Amino acid sequence: MLEYAKIILPKVSFSKDLFKKELTKCIKWVEAEEVKELHDWCYQNFHNKYADVLDEVFSCVAA
Repeated sequence: MLEYAKIILPKVSFSKDLFKKELTKCIKWVEAEEVKELHDWCYQNFHNKYADVLDEVFSCVAA
C-alpha cells in the first residue's frame, strides 16, 4: 500500500482538501512499520506545498 500511496498522492496534490483526505486514508492502509517511511516521503515531496496538512495529519499518528 505504500507504493500505492506514492502513486495516488501526487495525482491529488492539486487540491488541498483531496490531498488531506487521501493522505489520511493512506496512513490507515499502510502497515504500521511503513508509516515512518510514508511520513518521510511526504515531507520530502510535499512539505513546500502542504506543510500544514502534513503536520496536522501526521500529528494524529501514534509515534
